[in-house]
Amino acid sequence: MELLRPSSLGELDGGLFVHGGTEVVPLLRDGILRADTLVDVRGVVPSGIDGSRIGAGTTLAELEASEGVPAALREACRLAASPQLRNMSSLGGNLLQSTRCWYWRLKYPCRLHGGDRCHAVEGEHREHAIFANDFCASAHPSDVAAALLALDARVRTSRRELGLAELYRLPDDADRRTTTLEPGELILELEVPAAEASVYLKAMDRKRWSFPQVGVAAARVDGGTRVALAGVAPIPWLLDGAEGLESATPLPRTAWKVDVARALVRRAIAQI
Repeated sequence: MELLRPSSLGELDGGLFVHGGTEVVPLLRDGILRADTLVDVRGVVPSGIDGSRIGAGTTLAELEASEGVPAALREACRLAASPQLRNMSSLGGNLLQSTRCWYWRLKYPCRLHGGDRCHAVEGEHREHAIFANDFCASAHPSDVAAALLALDARVRTSRRELGLAELYRLPDDADRRTTTLEPGELILELEVPAAEASVYLKAMDRKRWSFPQVGVAAARVDGGTRVALAGVAPIPWLLDGAEGLESATPLPRTAWKVDVARALVRRAIAQI
């Protein structure tokens, strides 16, 4: 395997991007990702915080420690992983995490792997989706993505600028991807508006450093309230008002998530 270390965007020419490696390296080790060329993008992706602009190479630890970052984002970073991982994980990489669905991780021929069925629907699915789970019942694991979605963040890539919600897509028969990034497209920076108030609450199986069973981010932005959820759909999920949970479609063993989400949404809105 070849490792490249470009120093400019103009030098990017194929290969698998890697920054902190906390996501890509385990997937390579397990044979889920394959690549002949790895491209270390640490010399290309900006890092650091400049007002409302945050470089995609900024680590979760740096975001957690910055008083200039909205509270929901700081708390999402704090709860996302162990201190060691927070010091390695980049903001951009965290947004592009793959599902933790064990069927996908164990390389079952599920729909995300090009198969014709979602094994979780008929199998073990306690940790799976309660929204948009008809094609794929996987649950997006990023706390940080939910916080940024509630904060109405925007993303700048090497090719375009888009709202964070536009970064994600629900998989379907025509396209099994869960993001809209094209081959060779790289997240460079995020624009995070100032929030009047924001909070991130998380239910997880362990007290610390576990993936969200349900994560709830709420923010008052431009006079309105936005609520976004982690761990409840194949992509970060923007809730359509406090009544949005009424449209949930839980599987037999995920109905408990609706009750937890309802309680966390109520608490989050009360806190802001």
